[in-house]
Amino acid sequence: MGAATKLKETLGDLNKDSFVPLLSKLIGESKYVQNNPPELIPEEDRVVNHVLDVLRPFSTATGGGPLILNHVTYFPGRGNLIVQYPGTVPGKILSFVGCHMDVVTADPNDWEFDPFTLGIEGDKLKGRGTTDCLGHVALVAELMRKLGETKPNLKSTVVAVFIANEENSAISGVGVDALVKDGLLDSLKQGPLFWVDTADKQPCIGTGGMIPWKLHVTGKLFHSGLVHKAINSLELAMEALKEIQLRFYKDFPPHPEEQVYGFATPSTMKPTQWSYPGGGINQVPGECTISGDVRLTPFYNVKDVMNKLQEYVDDINENIQKLETRGPVSKYVLHDENLRGSLTLSFNEAKSGVACDVNSRGFHVLCKATEEVVGQVKPYSITGSLPLIRELQDDGFDVQICGYGIMATYHAQNEYCLFTDMSQGYQVFASIISQLED
Repeated sequence: MGAATKLKETLGDLNKDSFVPLLSKLIGESKYVQNNPPELIPEEDRVVNHVLDVLRPFSTATGGGPLILNHVTYFPGRGNLIVQYPGTVPGKILSFVGCHMDVVTADPNDWEFDPFTLGIEGDKLKGRGTTDCLGHVALVAELMRKLGETKPNLKSTVVAVFIANEENSAISGVGVDALVKDGLLDSLKQGPLFWVDTADKQPCIGTGGMIPWKLHVTGKLFHSGLVHKAINSLELAMEALKEIQLRFYKDFPPHPEEQVYGFATPSTMKPTQWSYPGGGINQVPGECTISGDVRLTPFYNVKDVMNKLQEYVDDINENIQKLETRGPVSKYVLHDENLRGSLTLSFNEAKSGVACDVNSRGFHVLCKATEEVVGQVKPYSITGSLPLIRELQDDGFDVQICGYGIMATYHAQNEYCLFTDMSQGYQVFASIISQLED
């Protein structure tokens, strides 16, 4: 029997009798780890404590096993947990990171079942966090428990990092950003880092950047029957946005690498929200705001795009009289009053996308393990955004992305995962560890 086969036999399959009770405890905490400050600030230590209960008996803390546990907290009640299974060869390492212990919000009134209690319906495991990402927390905790219990002789050190504060960046210095800043993950640069926080069992090799933008438009409010004395902010907003979009798609067209990585869409810039202060139907509104986002494939630079968008707005402001108008008295400049319509562009926090290194050993072993366990490997890319990953890649980590939840239930009502999918995830991880022993 080969060493790899023996190791996979030692690790076995995901133990449903321990996985489901642990997940049940974690989902029971999901109400208290919703992340939407300032109203909802998660208490991730509620999750950490359940994971510690599972792992502590096989740790150096109790003398019951080899697992090294490091509970790292930067904010009271909001801990991270680093778990290490030591290997025999210095510098040979792999890690499973990204399993976060906070969740997005859930309103029980909108769900068909209680989001904060684990529901079991055949293979279905239902509740907030089952897919994103408490299901993965339980999965990786079970993997580390099995390593601590069976004590296989590994060349590689295996590290799991359970993180706080992934779902919202309003508060920083709490989760993986702080761990990296303090150098606590530096050793993970020596081997592949598997970010476990996607879905559908296939390697995710590319994600999009996101630039949230807001375009405030100022015109002049006036009676709609005397429209020649108004500057219609709605018309100005529509024409200005059209011009901005035309320039964006000219400067940031589909990139050749997008086909290589399998992105479903190129970079996009579009409105998603519209607001104005209100008024009568017989009033031409004097101001309005359009908000939206740019979803940017990782082959373009976020700062370059933000600079370009500002250039477009500055140019339109300088030449606002050249914009298309709508009808014989539509205008954006009132010369007799020395008034001009104007645009003001602002941004919220932007994120960069990531293109994983498809030539790395980490990618190759993930693909081989996926094909072996799932039956096929079909890497994919999306212009959805995952926070924190690009920063890790820029810091020198070989980040590969995978996950075993259900994409269709991500951040959705009635979230669930499948035990069989999580079980396959466990087998993929066992295969990765086995392959990297060679």
